[in-house]
Amino acid sequence: MGQPQLLWVCQSLTTLTGRNFILISHLCQIPVNVPNSLLFLVAGHGISVLHRQVHHAVIPHGRSGRSSVSGIVATVFGATGFLGRYVVNRLGRIGSQVIIPYRCDQYDLMYLRPMGDLGQLLFMEWDCRDKDSIQRAVQHSNVVINLIGKEWETKNFKFEDEFVNIPQIIAQISKEAGVEKFIHISHLNADMRSPSKYLRNKAVGEKIVREEFPDAVILKPSEMFGREDRFLNHYANMRWFGGVPLVSLGKKTVKQPVYVVDVAKAIINAIKNPDAKGKTYALAGPHRYLLYDMVEYIYTVSHHPFIPYPLPRPLYHLVARFFEMNPFEPWLTRDKIDRFHTTDMRFPDLPGFEELGIEPTPLEQKAIEVLRRHRRFRWLDAELEEVKPKTQPV
Repeated sequence: MGQPQLLWVCQSLTTLTGRNFILISHLCQIPVNVPNSLLFLVAGHGISVLHRQVHHAVIPHGRSGRSSVSGIVATVFGATGFLGRYVVNRLGRIGSQVIIPYRCDQYDLMYLRPMGDLGQLLFMEWDCRDKDSIQRAVQHSNVVINLIGKEWETKNFKFEDEFVNIPQIIAQISKEAGVEKFIHISHLNADMRSPSKYLRNKAVGEKIVREEFPDAVILKPSEMFGREDRFLNHYANMRWFGGVPLVSLGKKTVKQPVYVVDVAKAIINAIKNPDAKGKTYALAGPHRYLLYDMVEYIYTVSHHPFIPYPLPRPLYHLVARFFEMNPFEPWLTRDKIDRFHTTDMRFPDLPGFEELGIEPTPLEQKAIEVLRRHRRFRWLDAELEEVKPKTQPV
């Protein structure tokens, strides 16, 4: 056969027909007789090869914004969680199509619906133990993001299920389906030797995902804070117990919390960055604080008296057992005590926010957004004081 006929295509043109690929204008040449499974697309971050049937959502066009098409079709597992809502919003605002598998009531999804343009957010029920259900969720996507996880175990799902078994199945099926980017969220302190079962299973999950999907991008954020967090709000709510119990008064624990919006930005930038494949990123805030100093700052901002008292870990665990009897959402667990009293690890050899083009937000800048609602009425409109927590060497 002779040379394949070439077409010049431009960015502003859009679709042809259903199974045929869409032509976009960008001064590049695409052979007409190229099979759909090997179509080269020119995106803003370089050339990518699609190994599956091409559909219009993976062709970037428009002038950016929610009504454009970014070329990203992302399946976000765990989109209804704390980090998930910020990730979906960031994907929607750049014109991405987002598939959101869910197991909750549909009313719990309502706050996600305005985050994307009409038809850009697709909701589907799924069963995390059903491989066919996972296959349907990822078969049309070029990006899969795993945010699945809870801070406590239930009778149906243990930490091993949340952080090891389910991510393993998702990574395996995503690899088989030809997904280009797999983003997995772990934890900065994930360690096989950690006293926290949560962190031990996070470490196992990292290893399993890397085995199933070698090019996966693994992000390791520290404890995240934001409006709906269970970190700053947790300590602020301890005032109802007459004081704040801390193991060793919190003076042997160093924390480096990270702003949840920064983590969401990191996920989006990792998707866009072709060099991120196969890398592990350590995401921590710009400052380190003694747990005691950080909790003291929380009470200073919220205008409540700070009454700390030391509580031995075994006795603290005994108190947590009482809260674990709650069949719904336990306010405190033994594992949470161990996790919050674990000093944040340092990874100088791993890339971080800087490599993803993000400047991390300090706690002092955004804490008021979280803590203002904990103030009494007379202090609601009070100006933000120049008080800052004492920092530790980074």
